Amino acid sequence: MIASEPGVATAYAMDNLQQRGTLFVPPGDPVYEGQIVGEHCRDNDLPVNICREKKLTNMRAAGSDKNILLKPPRELTLEIALEYIAEDELVEVTPSSLRLRKRLLTETERKRHQRRAETG
Repeated sequence: MIASEPGVATAYAMDNLQQRGTLFVPPGDPVYEGQIVGEHCRDNDLPVNICREKKLTNMRAAGSDKNILLKPPRELTLEIALEYIAEDELVEVTPSSLRLRKRLLTETERKRHQRRAETG
């Protein structure tokens, strides 16, 4: 699962995404476009909006809000991250964190590169 927008990961978005696979980031972490935020249960890349927030309205119904229970994110060590990445992915190491990202950050760049590889 690849973040499609920059921002801060929200528990609301992660609640829906944890059904599709294993997440690598906790809620409240800053993410950027092209960052790998989880492992999809299938083999393909899935662009997701992990920064989506709940729409707030003036109308409230009793019991309409549900408690969000999130599984803890998978902790990645450097060894696990290096074994996990594919050819078009990179491991980003900083003093405070370890992140996975795509070599080409935007979805349009990745699609354009894939078309060029198929034709040429």
